[in-house]
Amino acid sequence: MLQRIPRLPPGDKACCTRCGATLARKPVGPPELPLVLAITAAIVFVIANTTPLMDLSVLGRSASTTVAGGAVEMYREGEYLTGILVLFCAVIAPGGYIAFMLTLLLGARTDPVPVWVAAMLRWVHHFEMWSMLEVMMLGILVALIKIAQLAAVHVGIGMYAVGALILLFPAMVVTFDVRALWQRVEWDHDGVSPDTSTGAPVAGSPG
Repeated sequence: MLQRIPRLPPGDKACCTRCGATLARKPVGPPELPLVLAITAAIVFVIANTTPLMDLSVLGRSASTTVAGGAVEMYREGEYLTGILVLFCAVIAPGGYIAFMLTLLLGARTDPVPVWVAAMLRWVHHFEMWSMLEVMMLGILVALIKIAQLAAVHVGIGMYAVGALILLFPAMVVTFDVRALWQRVEWDHDGVSPDTSTGAPVAGSPG
């Protein structure tokens, strides 16, 4: 069903008049908030991958590792598939997502919006989907509970940084107005303009 979406106030959403499916949302907060969150996530990401997740001490011996270091150790121990998956889902995908978001948000500040922003908007979702920091954190917490019975465990700065990233990622998604950026790219490069009377674009719904 083809429908016309009105201008939405912050925090509001437009739904299909037939099936009730959500067609668009207007994020709450200032326009600069997603960029601030992305820059913060980039800094925290570096900290998470350069500082130890935890320190283990047993019988006078101690050891520590980072996120990437843990994946490398799995690979060295013969767990090739597990090591590659951990490296991709915990390091490469989150890092790619942050890099794409920073590039998109910086590109969105230019006028007109560069044409490559449209291609990056399609790819950023894939990096977000494969960023599984929360799954890794759950696994680490389970391991900590078991290891704590055998050794002294001290949580490192990297663990807190990973926890902060788990909160920053959904915050970027919620505050990023993807629909508004899509419209700017389309209008600037394809010659399509919004309805001059209402400023409302047209959207389709499977309902």
